[in-house]
Amino acid sequence: MDITTPHTTTSPLKLAVILASNREGRFGPVVADWFLSRAAQREDFILESIDLGDVELPTALSYNPRPAVLAELAKVSPRLADADAFVVLTPEYNHSFPASLKSLIDWHFHEWQAKPIGFISYGGISGGLRAVEQLRQVFAELHAVTVRDTVSFHNAGGLFDDKGQHKDPAAPDAAAKAMLDQLGWWGNALRAAKSRTPYAG
Repeated sequence: MDITTPHTTTSPLKLAVILASNREGRFGPVVADWFLSRAAQREDFILESIDLGDVELPTALSYNPRPAVLAELAKVSPRLADADAFVVLTPEYNHSFPASLKSLIDWHFHEWQAKPIGFISYGGISGGLRAVEQLRQVFAELHAVTVRDTVSFHNAGGLFDDKGQHKDPAAPDAAAKAMLDQLGWWGNALRAAKSRTPYAG
């Protein structure tokens, strides 16, 4: 497994990994643990894990959110704002992505702007890729930059053993490295650009 950092002289990027599913019995934590173990080997990222199973944001937005909503936002908003880049780990529900993720996205705006986003998806025969393609459109509206390469797991339940290890890791390891390399490039480029000129969003 070679997922090491390309040569860089810049300080590490703060990478927030968002686990999108909040369903009981979800498979997402298996995929998240796999990815985080790979990303932790990199020197160009500082990892922050955000599990939407721990957050209960309503789908109805309000300009004057109730105290309970403000409390839930306090769990995630500062962490999103502090991130330089994101990885969104999503299943595919009915050809789309979870409502929990849409709520997180819609309750925020500036937190996503001019930052790169990579995707890890899992599901049945499609591997969650239809959810990813919809997410690209949503994040484009929020002025985020989605990187080209993704990591997807088709029929994901059969790919991992009972210890959460991928049975044939060469291809997904390579895919994860490609995605992280692109996130690193875009993250550093956008961070440097914003340090010179505030983003005109």
